[in-house]
Amino acid sequence: MYKSLFIDLDDTLWDTYHNNKECLEELYGDYRFDRFYPSFEAFFAVYFPNNLRLWDEYRRGIIDKPTLIVERFLGVLRPFGLTDTAFILKMNDDFLQRTTLKTRVVPGSFELLEYLRPKYRLYILSNGFREVQEQKLRNAGLAPYFDRMILSEDAGINKPHKRIFDYALINTNSRRKDTLMIGDSWEADVAGARGAGIDQLWFNPEGLPAQGFEPTFTVRSLKEIRKII
Repeated sequence: MYKSLFIDLDDTLWDTYHNNKECLEELYGDYRFDRFYPSFEAFFAVYFPNNLRLWDEYRRGIIDKPTLIVERFLGVLRPFGLTDTAFILKMNDDFLQRTTLKTRVVPGSFELLEYLRPKYRLYILSNGFREVQEQKLRNAGLAPYFDRMILSEDAGINKPHKRIFDYALINTNSRRKDTLMIGDSWEADVAGARGAGIDQLWFNPEGLPAQGFEPTFTVRSLKEIRKII
């Protein structure tokens, strides 16, 4: 039925939550954030929801990339008088570089890709930043499975906007009816693909409720996908 699969990278294949948390714990120690927070978990409890909010605003076009990069750390350090943007940018570069070296993937990623690769044309479709996404894909051993990576920075617009899906279709020579979007984000991947007239497979490990419509497919583990397509 399908010929092209658009697959999200972060928290669909590459384990963003655990990889990034590990990097943040390294920063917590190396930058002596224990001066401000009694434990890493206390720091993370502030950082994580702040970062989620900023990414949501970035997806919706409310803030730009430089604002996201600065505010995700300033938001947790500003209350303690740390407002040096140059320092924040240097620390962010350090953080991003560390993330590219982390290789933890979502359970079942390689088994799924081994199954899909002979059957479909595979493309990464991501809102992530070019300076890290390609390195993450390569260092985690995921790159050989994909024909191409398409990023929101290429299209000039983020998922869930229809234009990034249209851009991906045109630039992969894919037809809408022959394409399936696979991803973990309801808004960016599922609602976005539906708005673009593309079938959706929602990777939903937490069993969250659908919001307003039922996706084409829903799975709680990657291994389930092999039973569907």
